[in-house]
Amino acid sequence: MAQETVAGPADWRATGDRIDTLIAASAAGGAVARERSEELVRLVTDFYGAGLERLLDLVHEHGRLDDGVLAALADDDLVASLLLVHGLHPYSVETRVEEALAGVRPYLGSHGGDVELLGVTADGVVTLRLLGSCDGCPSSSATLKLAVQSAVEAAAPEVTGIEVEAPAGSGTGEPGPLVTVDSLFSRLHEAASAPGDGAPSWETVPGLDALEPGGVQHFTVGTIPALACRIGADLFAFRDWCARCERSLEGAALARRLGGGSGDAVLRCPGCHAHYDVRRAGACLDAEGLHLDPLPLLMDGAAVSVAVPGPVSA
Repeated sequence: MAQETVAGPADWRATGDRIDTLIAASAAGGAVARERSEELVRLVTDFYGAGLERLLDLVHEHGRLDDGVLAALADDDLVASLLLVHGLHPYSVETRVEEALAGVRPYLGSHGGDVELLGVTADGVVTLRLLGSCDGCPSSSATLKLAVQSAVEAAAPEVTGIEVEAPAGSGTGEPGPLVTVDSLFSRLHEAASAPGDGAPSWETVPGLDALEPGGVQHFTVGTIPALACRIGADLFAFRDWCARCERSLEGAALARRLGGGSGDAVLRCPGCHAHYDVRRAGACLDAEGLHLDPLPLLMDGAAVSVAVPGPVSA
């Protein structure tokens, strides 16, 4: 008898779609058949959810559910997804949203902006405040879509909406209108398609998640030459273009900043030898006001996606 193999990431990601397909197919047998299929899935899900909860209780009772184990569970995409379904994720929605925002702050910072988490309501609505040049900027909607919304959804899929506080001095003193997750994409797509704006997209870059610490990798995403570099566990991506000599960064390498800590690395242009602070969104250390053009990243544990700006109208 052939031995069954454990499903890999690509397999279990397709399992949910397959379940939905089978339930939909059962509708051909009538409403009763569909109801029985849905009840079966619900009962099996509840059964395994109770088992997962009991498993965590046992580990806790034996003093083994420490911070290291919790972090390992949260970092495993499959385990975290299962725990999330059953309301057992070790980290709160607030914690996961804050971590997601921390990941996009370098991108916002390169444009003089920032974002602050004000809170999450009991029904899953995230309230944010855009700061700096993002505050009241005409492109705030595009900024939300490109650098914030997708990161928040990936970290906390149970979020039901995103609410942006009105800018100071707007005269209202009230939060901005509620933007539901379902409608946000379509509404912002229309805004991004307006004259002069390009509609961005997210593209998966194979193998980027395997980049070793200290490594630099060149790739093309869409039609844009880009490079990625990893400092410790953190991954960064930029357009492959030196802001000072206006040439490719092919051959660029990471180096420890003089007098800096072990995680304080700079990227050195092989042509003009300009130095760029990777953690500060590619700010140039040799010429004030210059910086690399960062590209937002999304990491879901199995792949890395890079934001690709759309074409800009003439």
